[in-house]
Amino acid sequence: MQITDIRLKKVNSENRMKAVASVTFDDAFVVHDIKVIESTEGTFIAMPSRRTPKGEFKDVAHPINTETREYIQKAVLEAYANAEDAPAGEAE
Repeated sequence: MQITDIRLKKVNSENRMKAVASVTFDDAFVVHDIKVIESTEGTFIAMPSRRTPKGEFKDVAHPINTETREYIQKAVLEAYANAEDAPAGEAE
């Protein structure tokens, strides 16, 4: 499995979310709404999720092993580091 495209949109916001990415695998499958989050321990990605009736968040799509999660995170964070800043006032 190879990442063949990453589309990333930085957001200017006061909260911890700094960007949203869509990642395409093998030019055949895409995962939208991967969030780039900044925390005191560093920057990481959060996979797309939805709130359950109990108020918990469950991932809609996610890697099933550590190696794949690290592969996706490294690629998205590199795209984030290389992306241009969002225009002033633009936030999601």
